[in-house]
Amino acid sequence: MRVVYLIVFALLVVSCKNEKKATETKSVERVIANDPLIYKEEVHFKSIKQITFGGDNAEAYWSFDDKQLVFQSNYKQWGVNCDQMFLMNADETFKGKMPPMISTGKGRTTCAYFLPDNKHIIYASTHLVDENCPEVPLRKNGKYIWPVYDSFDIFVADLEGNIVKQLTNEKGYDAEPTVSPKGDKIVFTSTRSGDLELYTMNIDGSDVKQITDELGYDGGAFFSPDGTKIIFRSSRPKTPGEIKAYKDLLAEGLVEPTEMELYICNADGSDLRQLTDLGNANWSPFFHPSGKKILFSSNFEAERGFPFNLYMIDIDGKNLERVTHGETFDAFPVFSNDGKKLIFSSNRNNGGGRDTNLFIAEWQD
Repeated sequence: MRVVYLIVFALLVVSCKNEKKATETKSVERVIANDPLIYKEEVHFKSIKQITFGGDNAEAYWSFDDKQLVFQSNYKQWGVNCDQMFLMNADETFKGKMPPMISTGKGRTTCAYFLPDNKHIIYASTHLVDENCPEVPLRKNGKYIWPVYDSFDIFVADLEGNIVKQLTNEKGYDAEPTVSPKGDKIVFTSTRSGDLELYTMNIDGSDVKQITDELGYDGGAFFSPDGTKIIFRSSRPKTPGEIKAYKDLLAEGLVEPTEMELYICNADGSDLRQLTDLGNANWSPFFHPSGKKILFSSNFEAERGFPFNLYMIDIDGKNLERVTHGETFDAFPVFSNDGKKLIFSSNRNNGGGRDTNLFIAEWQD
């Protein structure tokens, strides 16, 4: 489950800074931004537009032709009680109006992504097991947790919301699917092996292959622009105590995501290596259009778990640079396929509340 935005404030109060792993970030020359939504240090944003104006909105992904986006929201004014999928044109905003919902409205959904034909999406949903929203446990033994619902399976739907195919039907959690820019493969996370591992399959669901096999939560994976590499986040336990705690939680369908680092590998799982060693939660990675850098969200510089900001790092782990300079939460950065725009989720401009909204920035290197 890539989703954390809806309960980010729970995470903020439970994660403490790991001083041993703190790394200095690359400084950049400041420029003056004319847009009040852009902080003056955010030199990569040429312009910015707010898309949503209430609720928790995140994980927005572009169609292959960059004309539309699909995103998930739990905005109660749109008639949903937990995350459902919504469609938007790339030039739309939703202040005072509701986008079309293209999931079933049943169960809980997560992680939609366009297929190459721009006419279908894939997403994970719990609706086959229960049409109601599942419970969302937030804390266990004083620690922040994520639920890993066994009822999640991956489906294909058209843009009118009709499910046309079910891609997974294994017992356990199947979710977090994303599609290669080459249009040939899907990467997703599954518990079918007994652990949270990454798998790939063809667009039609055939030829499923496991590509990670180390103990820990491997998830939130994305392909590089040329489809040859995969970036993902992982919370891999090392000590006997950490291993026991991880296994005990997973047996209850839970994970603790407060310590995560980024890993990179080839699309077949080979040449796996750890990319970051920063401490705290490093997650929601996405490749820069060049394929040579990774944009991601992290709270590694935070003293008491927040803020989360966007950072950029070379794929060899060098030249770490801070991209956003908010005081609360910036995450889920996703570049358009032409590399000109970046959509991300942020708590900026929410009146001091907890709403997480979508913003599209015009990107400049």
